[in-house]
Amino acid sequence: MLRGDARGRVPDWGGGHSGRSGRRRRRPCCRGDAGLSICRGFQTEKDSLRSLTVSTMIHSLFLINSSGDIFLEKHWKSVVSRSVCDYFFEAQERATEAENVPPVIPTPHHYLLSVYRHKIFFVAVIQTEVPPLFVIEFLHRVVDTFQDYFGVCSEPVIKDNVVVVYEVLEEMLDNGFPLATESNILKELIKPPTILRTVVNTITGSTNVGDQLPTGQLSVVPWRRTGVKYTNNEAYFDVIEEIDAIIDKSGSTITAEIQGVIDACVKLTGMPDLTLSFMNPRLLDDVSFHPCVRFKRWESERILSFIPPDGNFRLLSYHVSAQNLVAIPVYVKHNISFRDSSSLGRFEITVGPKQTMGKTIEGVTVTSQMPRGVLNMSLTPSQGTHTFDPVTKMLSWDVGKINPQKLPSLKGTMSLQAGASKPDENPTINLQFKIQQLAISGLKVNRLDMYGEKYKPFKGIKYMTKAGKFQVRT
Repeated sequence: MLRGDARGRVPDWGGGHSGRSGRRRRRPCCRGDAGLSICRGFQTEKDSLRSLTVSTMIHSLFLINSSGDIFLEKHWKSVVSRSVCDYFFEAQERATEAENVPPVIPTPHHYLLSVYRHKIFFVAVIQTEVPPLFVIEFLHRVVDTFQDYFGVCSEPVIKDNVVVVYEVLEEMLDNGFPLATESNILKELIKPPTILRTVVNTITGSTNVGDQLPTGQLSVVPWRRTGVKYTNNEAYFDVIEEIDAIIDKSGSTITAEIQGVIDACVKLTGMPDLTLSFMNPRLLDDVSFHPCVRFKRWESERILSFIPPDGNFRLLSYHVSAQNLVAIPVYVKHNISFRDSSSLGRFEITVGPKQTMGKTIEGVTVTSQMPRGVLNMSLTPSQGTHTFDPVTKMLSWDVGKINPQKLPSLKGTMSLQAGASKPDENPTINLQFKIQQLAISGLKVNRLDMYGEKYKPFKGIKYMTKAGKFQVRT
């Protein structure tokens, strides 16, 4: 079992040491330590800030796969028995889906806070009551860091790079307090694994730990290292929006909202200062920024002004909940009927575009959980392929692209259990889709300008809309 410190040493937590010989660290404070960028969203009042630094303590982290197996654990303050996860397993059994497991689970002596990403539960154990978003945001940062280091975040990849995983976690938390959460700083502290570096480390017995402190950690711009140089200077921004909606039987919208992010890939030489402006910035009224963004200028001018981190990062995330601003890009016509005292039912659905600004809807998949009384289904799709599992009663239809000239449809009959009563309610239809070069909220970037450097970078903006939890009731 993977436990404790990957370096095989006993850490001395007294006096704020990091556990690495010859290097002493100051315990992080949200107010004064720029390395603790993750806390900036919680800097509201001095009292809450002081209580946060004193009481926030992540004792342990457990990684649990979808089968309920703990495949990695890391402890900072003290070893917490894995039996504490029994409370999490009980909540997991009660939840119908993995996403429905409560993010905060109280136990007699601990609190369990978790996120579910890439089919892995990241469960943090704390002993005192703290702002849950603080811990949840840190867990998301852990997942993003693993993905940045290894390309993908999955159980096999984490097991294959377990030494690097422990080294990264050791740097991200110091005695249970978040310390270095910026990818640029971490990559200078712990070198990302490569095939050559792995071979050399195996032969020489060395590790991926860097020899020097990262330059950015001691500067006023901790998210960007100094001395960055590129032959090709480029900055790309992806505006990605995810629409969650519930559509009723008649086609009316019950609820709809948009979760949007702007992801950036910036590879620029030197210390550039960027400004990003929008055609309609008033759409962004519920926004969370990367620490590099100058918030006062956004408040006064609605312009994003920032010195960007080097490489990939999330510039901002936003939420649009006003239904008059949320356009529904697809519609579903459905005719699903069950008859009393009959062993057959009728199933017919058609999917079409609605408000897509002429853009193509692609990657469309339709899933529906059929009632238990349905034994089998005999269906014919006009395009794509479909499957029905008679055990789980799950219908899946892979549609692909939607051609407005010839709308895809799925028609046929359902075989019902003889003598069974008519189902109490019709099944719901869940959709997945994506639309390239369209932000469904109408958000558009006006221009991107660079100051502080003399070269002209290549700039690019890409838009994409995709379905989140998109449900149609029948």
